[in-house]
Amino acid sequence: MTGTFAVIDYIILFAYLLFILYVGIAVGKKGMKGKEFFKGDGTIPWWVTSVSLFATLLSPISFLSLAGNSYADSWQLWVAQLGLFIAVPVAIFIFLPVYRNLNLDTAYEYLERRFDKNLRMLGSVLFIVYQVGRMSIIMYLPSIALSAVTGINAVAIIIFMGVIATIYSSFGGIKSVLWTDFIQGVVLIGGGVFALIMLIISIDGGVGEIFQTGIEDNKFFSNEVIFDPNILNDSLFIIILGAGLSTAFSYISSQDMVQRYLTTNDLKQMNKMTIGNGVLSIGTATLFFFIGTAMYVFYMQNSGDSIPSGNSDLIFANFIVSELPAGISGLLIAGLFAAGQSTLSTGLNSVATSWTLDIQKVLKPGMSDEKSTRIARNVSTFVGILSIAFAIALVYSDISSAYEWFNGLMGLVLGIIGGTFTLGILTKKANAKGAMIGFIATSAVAIYVSYFTDTTLWAYSLINLVCSLVFGYLFSLMFNGKSKAEDSDLELTVYDQKKDLNNKKIV
Repeated sequence: MTGTFAVIDYIILFAYLLFILYVGIAVGKKGMKGKEFFKGDGTIPWWVTSVSLFATLLSPISFLSLAGNSYADSWQLWVAQLGLFIAVPVAIFIFLPVYRNLNLDTAYEYLERRFDKNLRMLGSVLFIVYQVGRMSIIMYLPSIALSAVTGINAVAIIIFMGVIATIYSSFGGIKSVLWTDFIQGVVLIGGGVFALIMLIISIDGGVGEIFQTGIEDNKFFSNEVIFDPNILNDSLFIIILGAGLSTAFSYISSQDMVQRYLTTNDLKQMNKMTIGNGVLSIGTATLFFFIGTAMYVFYMQNSGDSIPSGNSDLIFANFIVSELPAGISGLLIAGLFAAGQSTLSTGLNSVATSWTLDIQKVLKPGMSDEKSTRIARNVSTFVGILSIAFAIALVYSDISSAYEWFNGLMGLVLGIIGGTFTLGILTKKANAKGAMIGFIATSAVAIYVSYFTDTTLWAYSLINLVCSLVFGYLFSLMFNGKSKAEDSDLELTVYDQKKDLNNKKIV
């Protein structure tokens, strides 16, 4: 299956990239500095931030793999989206009220307020290292896929994607990132909807045939295990629970996500962002899973028993270039670029913010707004160049598996940071020394489980959470140091928020 990327497709794709660059610079031309650069100027609507949250979570790898997964297999992994019914209430009722009252500048500032500055800087450093590796992979893997189906050189794709995101991220701060993320989220969803419409039109029998063939060939659900008493094995239950906890950890402890909440102090706005992101995530995942099933039916009708096989992550990109009219292909490939750039710009901005506020300002308090903004812009530019260089190195080397191993390891450790946040929010006696030793002990358990057992990856978040709470609390009791949360005036836990509500009712 080969396709042709026509001249009009190139024109549309490059016009889109230039438009995003223009919007990113135009939104930030006011020259924000200090907190405005890091947290916005208070004029960003909640629905823009909600789409940005969604665009941050959905990388181009997801764009391709969701459809590819249902094409080659079934809808089993779709149930992971139901984990949002765990993640959204957890964020809204437990964590966001605490963050709102503390008026944080970064996610990891909470770790200093609750424990100490060492945990704040540890969380920040791990997040930064993880993001640099993640951004490199997010440029590398889609560039290979796009190069295979369009003929565009992979290095050129990386450079275009990386340079444009770096320019507007370093220029306009969080406001530029949020507005360009909003546009890219709309392009991503619009491209998916258009692709599905084209598929339905092209299939004899339309939607009815997609459902009939999908059911007959077990393309939706077949013999999946709903619940296994050994929760360390695969089942729909552990997929939902694990995905819910993992998403909750992203909401509450990952700077690229928390930074969006910190653009406002209005709890109702934060809740709307979270619910809006949940609706978009479930809806978009359903859309792309259905696209995968529709592609299966389309090729069954047009190719018989010799339907395209091989790397399922390339199926959707191949369909776009091979089966859609010239011009339309360019628009949908722009959707892939949109997913990549939104993830990149978010990563660059969050890394720059975390480095400047969680490390530089902690080591050198009293830094001026002008200097902190200048450092953030320089860091954003440097990290952008570094990520582009790493991505290009992956194109010309055979070390992608090592990077995937590294990315998996760092993702595992960052999940433990989410457990440390939970320890701080849900307990009053947990102290800095106990939390740090608990973090180390949980990391050792997590690495063992991940690399030396057959435990399903969906159980990792649950293991991280339980170990973080148990180890962190027990070591805190062993060392018996006073916890900051025992000072009732600091409002560092969920119990302080409930106390405030009760006081308000009394008054």
